[in-house]
Amino acid sequence: MEKEAVEKKVVYSETIAGQDIDAEHKALLESMERLEEENRIIGSTLNRVEEETAMLRELFNNANKELTNLKKPALLVAEVVSMIGDKAIIRLPNANKFYCYVSQNVQDVRAGDNVLVDQKTLNVVEKVHSTSNNDVEKFVIMDKPKENWKSIGGLKNEIEEVKEVIELPLKNPKLFEKVGIQPPKGILLYGPPGTGKTLLAKAVANSTDATFIEVVGSELVQKFIGEGAKLVKDIFTLARSKAPSIIFIDEIDALASTRMDTGTSGEREVNRTFMQLLAEIDGFDHLDNVKIIGATNRADILDTAIIRPGRLDRLIEVGLPDEEGRLDIIKVHTQKMNLQKVMLKKVSAKMQDFSGAEIRAVCTEAGYFAIRENREYVTQRDFEQAIEKVRLQDEDEEDGKFFG
Repeated sequence: MEKEAVEKKVVYSETIAGQDIDAEHKALLESMERLEEENRIIGSTLNRVEEETAMLRELFNNANKELTNLKKPALLVAEVVSMIGDKAIIRLPNANKFYCYVSQNVQDVRAGDNVLVDQKTLNVVEKVHSTSNNDVEKFVIMDKPKENWKSIGGLKNEIEEVKEVIELPLKNPKLFEKVGIQPPKGILLYGPPGTGKTLLAKAVANSTDATFIEVVGSELVQKFIGEGAKLVKDIFTLARSKAPSIIFIDEIDALASTRMDTGTSGEREVNRTFMQLLAEIDGFDHLDNVKIIGATNRADILDTAIIRPGRLDRLIEVGLPDEEGRLDIIKVHTQKMNLQKVMLKKVSAKMQDFSGAEIRAVCTEAGYFAIRENREYVTQRDFEQAIEKVRLQDEDEEDGKFFG
């Protein structure tokens, strides 16, 4: 009995000891799991901190770089006139010329290149891509104009003349070679404002798939001596490189008015630019597939040099439309309008002496009269009210009341 009791006591002690070991082992495993979880959290936090540190370091470097660039002195843009060994003669925008050194890091500098020079020493420190064409890119409509012959009304004879002089030589140049003649280089469209001169130029560019270069005569008149002439030269260079092309000079009278023997320095600069235009039209480099269209409201003040044979020798008057022409223009502008019981012939008869732009204004105003009455259609009365409104506006402008 005593022996059995001792054995039971030993077994019980071993069981208690085993349970204690299991509890300690379990507690140890839980502690390890907690440590591993804390490790993962610390690692994730550390990675996030490193990413934020890298981002902040990048922001700091960018800000520091930007600050350094802002502290640097600006460089001047100059044009290289000629190269003499490792030195160059440059011309600044104010037309002053300087003899300066060229940095060894600047390679292949030639006359006509644009370079960056230091403000103090004027030495060439960097070469930049030529910006001669960039100065004129703003005048270029790279997309084909959307206007076409169908969008022009009342100018049948004018359209035929423009097609003969501009469209036919660009589309069928071999025909002129067979006949043995040179087609005219350009045309002059003249007449009252709003009669469709610009529209004709855009329509012919559309029909020929030509690059359309549009410039206003006053934009060719620049501040410094020689800049206007250079701009004219660059425009023609660009036109030749993108041929077939059409150069449209609107308000050409701002540049090509009759020259005076005496005048201010500004007038003399205009004359220089004008002479450069004549030289480009007459130049040794034939214009080939480049056509010129000039437009003006004041043909009476143009210099005869620009309209002599061999230059803008085809003069096309774009006058006010007659009754049939007005009807054609009305049909063009009302083809998308919702009309109800509108007699277009009567409307046309009441718009005597209206230009194409005024006819378009009448159609727009008629639509506004319908909108004010919450209608989705335009009536005859709307057109009559619109005609009176446009006519009164024209009379006010003529009397000077429009601007007080």
